[in-house]
Amino acid sequence: MKKFLLAIVVFSLSSISGSKLHAQPAKVGAWYQYFGNQKISSRWNWHNEVQYRNFNKGGDLEQLLLRTGFGYNLTPGNNNVLLGYGFINAASYNSLSQKSFKEEHRIFQQYIYTHKLSKIYLQHRVRVEERFVEKDFSMRYRYLLGARIGLTDAVIAKNSLYLSLYNEIFIKHTGNFPERNRLYGALGFVPHKDIRIEAGYLRQMIKDNSRSQFQLALFNNLKW
Repeated sequence: MKKFLLAIVVFSLSSISGSKLHAQPAKVGAWYQYFGNQKISSRWNWHNEVQYRNFNKGGDLEQLLLRTGFGYNLTPGNNNVLLGYGFINAASYNSLSQKSFKEEHRIFQQYIYTHKLSKIYLQHRVRVEERFVEKDFSMRYRYLLGARIGLTDAVIAKNSLYLSLYNEIFIKHTGNFPERNRLYGALGFVPHKDIRIEAGYLRQMIKDNSRSQFQLALFNNLKW
């Protein structure tokens, strides 16, 4: 397990330290992510999230995403509804390889239902977003189906290795279907009962602009 964690750290540090700014996006980018979900009471929780997304392995910023919100479990430990806010600073390249940034303020509502099917942990997430990008307003609908499968233990717990998979579909309010699709696969490790680490690969499919991303994520569910 220590070798697995060391390999992730070495890869991440070498990628960031060896990266240079590019005149155009690299073929494979990298997303470094932190997800916090802190239990406030038996029903309430606080979601907090930071994502540092790069066009390359590090240094050529694609997006800085900050997201937070408060959720409520409709049933004990499940059926979570959440109201949140996100700030996004996003970059893009034009045909002359010139880079520019746009700021977005986003309000979102989501519903998460989790259950277990045999040895597979399943998550269904439905999210609605109201997006304010400079002077433009739009809405988007998202559905994510995720699965975690234990590799070393039937029940995913401390010191377990697991496989993490998800597919997410995005639909614009204008009816474009789908606006984009994300397919993800990763290897995960549980160093603490309330902490998970995942390293994997994401393929984001958008018309005329599909890209691949290396992903490194830390999930923090430590209680207050």
